[in-house]
Amino acid sequence: MDDFSLSGRMLVTGGTRGIGRAISLRFARAGARVISNYIRNEKAAEELRREATQESLAIELCRADITSPKGLELVENAVKNLSEPLSGFVHCAATGVHRPVEELTKRHLEWTFSLNVTAFFELMKILAPYFSEKAGVVAASSMGAVRAWPNYTVVGASKGALSSMARHMAAELAPRGIRVNILGPGAVLTDAWKAMPEGEQRLAEAARRTPTGRIVTTDEVAFAAQFFCSTAASGIVGHTLWVDGGAGIIA
Repeated sequence: MDDFSLSGRMLVTGGTRGIGRAISLRFARAGARVISNYIRNEKAAEELRREATQESLAIELCRADITSPKGLELVENAVKNLSEPLSGFVHCAATGVHRPVEELTKRHLEWTFSLNVTAFFELMKILAPYFSEKAGVVAASSMGAVRAWPNYTVVGASKGALSSMARHMAAELAPRGIRVNILGPGAVLTDAWKAMPEGEQRLAEAARRTPTGRIVTTDEVAFAAQFFCSTAASGIVGHTLWVDGGAGIIA
């Protein structure tokens, strides 16, 4: 086993689609036994199950709405019944409303924060007693946490709050050996981008501005998540790692 391999049980919220799916597969291929959480898309979940079966990967599905008390209870029961501590947790589940500010409502704000921020807060409180002594936690943020784009107000604000919360938790939990870090993907082709106004044009512009000449892949983001949860990153706490092909350094 090298310093980048994984072991034990790991939970990935939003783990059956997009970046979360790539992380579930990468973690399992690296040696972890993964619990992939999802809520609605049964087709995507079954596709992940089939791929895991074909590769003999240890991935189990957990369908639970982590914005609800019942869903949080389902996750807690799944972790509570494990025969071993939880060695990793990645919060990839996310949602959002992409509208101009004047069209946004309090309901849009509350719904976005309920999954992107509050669910992470609730899960960290629930999971804390079950973490191993060297557990790795990753909060999947966004470039929108530090930069501004049209129609991204509530999503960007939620990602900024998530990043800040993760840093505070990192400082508080590090003495227990629990390392919390923030993963900042750049532009990645996922269903989330397809839902954004002018998403295709924005992706093309992102590729044009990126020094590599292309957008990053979900697999590249997943490798960074693996690093954070491996012993190779044992000295990294409260850090934000941007996986953006260098887009963030261009003025």
